[in-house]
Amino acid sequence: MNVSYHGHSVVKIETNGTTILIDPFITGNEKSDLKADEQKVDVILLTHGHGDHVGDTVELAKKNDALVIATFELANYLGWQGVKTQPMHIGGAHEFEFGKVKLTQAFHGSSVIDEESQQIIYTGMPAGILFTAEGKTIYHAGDTALFGDMKIIGERNNIDLAFLPIGDTLTMGPEDAIAAAEWLQAERVVPIHYNTFPGIEQNPEDFVAKLPSGVGHVMQVGDAITL
Repeated sequence: MNVSYHGHSVVKIETNGTTILIDPFITGNEKSDLKADEQKVDVILLTHGHGDHVGDTVELAKKNDALVIATFELANYLGWQGVKTQPMHIGGAHEFEFGKVKLTQAFHGSSVIDEESQQIIYTGMPAGILFTAEGKTIYHAGDTALFGDMKIIGERNNIDLAFLPIGDTLTMGPEDAIAAAEWLQAERVVPIHYNTFPGIEQNPEDFVAKLPSGVGHVMQVGDAITL
């Protein structure tokens, strides 16, 4: 399994002949090295409905006939736009041909904001993602605050790689992410959701330095890990 990082919260997973994108915020993301019109993708996993996570989902899904997996409300919203979806919800898991997806809770918001009409469309609860394939488990926390059930997630799953937000202001910051890493007991932890916008500036190297030796790993944009 090949796992690569592409800025903000964008993660690409290549496994079992399937290419998966998590939260494909590419267009308008100055931190991403990807170009939306060049992406070949089979599956898109979404943590929540905010624009910096849904990103290019509709365009990518239609172009590639990709399956979009999201919480029920968000999946329905995207389905109305002609996208092929698999609705799921918090605590639910589903075995796909390419691997197992389970959604966990996350403490954040989830909505589509129409600036022109000044309307906010609720898109259900936000989620984290546990993805398991080839005997390996990846946890993408999405946008979230620190919450105590991360201990349970860590106790019940052997997590090989965890992606945790550290930006603060809109998600947990480095101090809380350090606690999350301890509770999750992941073999490797990668910081995400930082330095994309004003207000979430962080030094990822400082965060990694405060984790146990060998656990923290700063992935530069375009870096990949083989699990």
